[in-house]
Formats: sequence, structure tokens, C-alpha cells
Amino acid sequence: MQDDTDLGHRQALPEALRVLARDYPRDLWQSHAAFDGLIRFWLERHALFRALLDRLSQESAAIAKTDSGAAQELRNTARLGQVLVNELHGHHQIEDRHYFPRLSRLEPRLERGFDILDRDHHALDGHLAHLADTTNALIRAEPILRRERADALQEVLFGFGVFLDRHLTDEEDLVVPILLRHGESLGS
Repeated sequence: MQDDTDLGHRQALPEALRVLARDYPRDLWQSHAAFDGLIRFWLERHALFRALLDRLSQESAAIAKTDSGAAQELRNTARLGQVLVNELHGHHQIEDRHYFPRLSRLEPRLERGFDILDRDHHALDGHLAHLADTTNALIRAEPILRRERADALQEVLFGFGVFLDRHLTDEEDLVVPILLRHGESLGS
């Protein structure tokens, strides 16, 4: 039986976990008095992950289109891939160990949402490993194989991007309303 909260099948968080998202709609977040500091930082980190993914896709697309050595694009791909994987791992560890337990205590009725996000992190670990392997295969490829490997990376990036965006969007919809509601309570 398919679990509709599984990252690979989920279209959004279950409605029961969106109770605060209804009270604090996304289009009003920035105008809320509590929007600053941690919320801004959290959303900026998520924007960074999306931007890194887009840039990595652009670099690998450039490699796929060229017959030249694509040396700069390969260096950029290696650097961006490493940054994305490392930053996401670190971000998820901080969330799982520090923020999610504290946020869950502030809103116990949403604990299941944090369980879902934690499961997402474990699922994303496998996708990150596959992304790293595919990126490394491109970087290490002989010039004659680079287009093929760049195309393979494009496919992996697309699939990973779908999963990552679903996770980040759901995480924002769960976390930001809690932070708006409780403000600085997280710091205590």
C-alpha cells in the first residue's frame, strides 16, 4: 500500500498538519511582525539550495552541449555539487537534532509533520548519494563520455529537484507558521 505522506508520492502535507498554514498563509509571512531573524535565515537557506540546484543544472547542461573540454563547467559542477550535498546534509542534521524537537514541543499536534520531514531527510540522503555518484561520474569521465554523463546528471537533477522542492515547500509550510506564532519562544 502506498503511503501518501511518502516524499515520492506526496502532493502536500496532509490537511491536519496544515492547520497553522491556514492561520498564517504564505503570502502574508513577510508582512507579519515576527517575520525576521530565524525565519528569514531559514527561507534564505532554502532559496540557496534551490539556486544551487538550478546552477548545477545549468553547468551540466552546458557540458552536454559542448564538444570542447568544458573544463570550467566541470570545475563549477564539481564545486556546486559538493556545496549542495554538504550544505543539505548539515542543514538536515541541525533540523533533526535541534530545531524539529523544539518546534514539535511548541506544537505537539504537529509532531507527525516533523516525523514526515525526518523521513524525508532519510529519503533525500539516498538521492544525495546518487546525485554525488552521478556528478562524480561526469567529472571523472573521459571527454568522449561527457555528454552522456552530463545528460544522466540532468535526469538525476530533475528528479532530485522535484523531491527537494516538495520537501522544502512542506517544511516551510510547517515550520514558518510555528515560528510566526511562537516568535522567539524557540530560543528558550
